[in-house]
Amino acid sequence: MNKNNYLFKSERLGFRTWRKDDVEEFAKLNADKEVMEHFPKLLSKEEVVIFIEKLQSHFDLNGYTYYVTEILGTKEFIGMIGIAFQEYNTKFTPAIDIGWRLKRSAWGSGFATEGAKRCLDYAFNELGITKIISVCTINNIKSENVMKKVGMTKIGTFNHPDMSEHPDFEKHNCYEIKSSQIDFMK
Repeated sequence: MNKNNYLFKSERLGFRTWRKDDVEEFAKLNADKEVMEHFPKLLSKEEVVIFIEKLQSHFDLNGYTYYVTEILGTKEFIGMIGIAFQEYNTKFTPAIDIGWRLKRSAWGSGFATEGAKRCLDYAFNELGITKIISVCTINNIKSENVMKKVGMTKIGTFNHPDMSEHPDFEKHNCYEIKSSQIDFMK
């Protein structure tokens, strides 16, 4: 896949799978304290390499992942937006989750909302998925606002089982949207 070959696009963003040359930019993003404020720790470059391998393997297995997200006009890597199958043990899972992680310079431009809407459109209309959830820590107001902007509804609060050793990050909100609810995409 060449650098300009996206799986799909929104008005300003391109979405593609992961490559080895994404490591440097993604490592910077995951080493940023503000970006990672709602996660228990920053990720090392080695952890980012493993994370990217998992994301690409997820795509190879399922046909979707949290995609590399770039600005179309400049091809600037701004982070990831996409969907992934989650099976940690809660009353909301197993389920397909939508999520995003963008570098600070991309904040406040509506990229997370635009990208999430386009990923929902792709998931529902191209992949035939009928329900998607999204989770965030209870203090992650910015992500929660994106969930609301894309039409998701809060369905509950839970203790994330993967965060049991990190009490400050354990309590999460869960939002949901069904394909029948996506009027903004029709």
